[in-house]
Amino acid sequence: MSHPHPELGAPPKLPKGGLRVTPLGGLGEIGRNMTVFEYGGRLLIVDCGVLFPEEEQPGVDLILPDFTTLVDRIDDVEGIVLTHGHEDHIGGVPYLLRLKPDIPLIGSKLTLALIEAKLQEHRIRPYTLEVAEGQREHVGPFDCEFIAVNHSIPDALAVAIRTPAGTVVHTGDFKMDQLPMDGRLTDLHAFARLSEEGIDLLLSDSTNAEVPGFVPAERDISNVLRGVFANAGKRIIVASFASHIHRVQQILDAAHEYGRKVAFVGRSMVRNMGIARDLGYLKVPGGLVVDVKTLDDLPDDKVVLICTGSQGEPMAALSRMANRDHQIRIVQGDTVILASSLIPGNENAVYRVINGLSRWGANVVHKGNAKVHVSGHASAGELLYFYNICRPKNLMPVHGEWRHLRANAELGALTGIPKDRIVIAEDGVVVDLVDGKARISGKVQAGYVYVDGLSVGDVTEASLKDRRILGEEGIISVFVVVDSTTGKVVGGPNIHSRGSGIEDGAFDAVIPKIEEAIQKSAADGVAEPHQLQQLIRRTIGKWVSDTYRRRPMILPVVVEV
Repeated sequence: MSHPHPELGAPPKLPKGGLRVTPLGGLGEIGRNMTVFEYGGRLLIVDCGVLFPEEEQPGVDLILPDFTTLVDRIDDVEGIVLTHGHEDHIGGVPYLLRLKPDIPLIGSKLTLALIEAKLQEHRIRPYTLEVAEGQREHVGPFDCEFIAVNHSIPDALAVAIRTPAGTVVHTGDFKMDQLPMDGRLTDLHAFARLSEEGIDLLLSDSTNAEVPGFVPAERDISNVLRGVFANAGKRIIVASFASHIHRVQQILDAAHEYGRKVAFVGRSMVRNMGIARDLGYLKVPGGLVVDVKTLDDLPDDKVVLICTGSQGEPMAALSRMANRDHQIRIVQGDTVILASSLIPGNENAVYRVINGLSRWGANVVHKGNAKVHVSGHASAGELLYFYNICRPKNLMPVHGEWRHLRANAELGALTGIPKDRIVIAEDGVVVDLVDGKARISGKVQAGYVYVDGLSVGDVTEASLKDRRILGEEGIISVFVVVDSTTGKVVGGPNIHSRGSGIEDGAFDAVIPKIEEAIQKSAADGVAEPHQLQQLIRRTIGKWVSDTYRRRPMILPVVVEV
């Protein structure tokens, strides 16, 4: 297996007749999926998603792929293929289209409907090309064939990209549920046909490569949900991804069976389920769904709420309910169902929400104590089966953390793919398919781009470090007035603290030290304000460290008069 190295430099010019594959996100992480294919000077993008921030990224709303390598080549982009409608595959599209709003978006009916609704909020009217499984479209020099795959959202597609350099298959997210809710199977016949033609490079979903066996059927959840509904004496509140239409369908079916009314809570949930219902992907019995404002008129045992927040997102409906910061108040006897998996990194946030809900008397049903979720990604048994069907000449695991990528590579090797034909890359690592062999050829910039409110890319790692210090250690401000002629202190030092746990009165002990340091500096002929600020920072920083073993942010201000 070939491995990337930190010392990789910029890739050389792509050899004539070669195909270049550049992942800008989704490798070494769960989210931010984006891959750029290049042939003959033209580019095709597959997916453009977002990553959701973790605790060490305070104040960040979203994390985007880095578009730096595309800025000067945006006119070379033929189109953006969207494999399905999850945020980690479409959430970055509005930001990419800011570079060029008329890049064609190519995807299935539901996927395009979801991204169009999102783009409307950004005041972007996209150019779209709707495709379905079995369809082939020429997108510049890329001959794209779309293949049905089963996932946790309807209308997911894999894409086979044919070029003179060879055929590349990108699975997108997929599993092989043999009894899917919508009857839409992963099209193994199509993959077998492509295998007979020859798959030169396979980019395969790695998320569940460490999990043995096969993913249980989605419909297995239905009986568990019925059991929860049968035993619930008061309201039922279900938290799910706003795009998990199959899961919501099962909740609607159970609610209808047990004579309950359903209300959607949360802007994205209301929007997405409205789209799914209008397009026929969500079957809603008449009179079942009501406005949340009418729930007060119904007895508690006739109510179901479906909301967002299954990952513990602080601003989502469920988190706010747990914190008593929502119009819907959790009461003793309510049943809360977290009908989703735990995305790596979100565990602490989710358990905080579970504890908050339990505190108010809710019975919380989650993946840890009931079978209320099955994954949307193929487990090891399915991947082995899949590789034996596809028989790719080269394999590149995608979509997963490092442990997932390595486990997927090992599965590929077990099925007979030569180890020197398995490429484990990471974001920004460039892979060239030349003369039928995939090799790492270099690396391009592919860092995190942070979205904070309306700001895109302005938040840096340095500013996040400052935010972490402020959140963990607090801030100390020092205000000093000095005589511009003599350098002597004529006002202050005035010292104030916020969040450091040090009372303002405690700083009386360090004021003489600051005055002495400034006086000595003036005697040495050093009285420039910036130098004095650094001197004050060092002096008070050492005192705080020695006295309290803390390292707060210190903000000195020196004014000359």
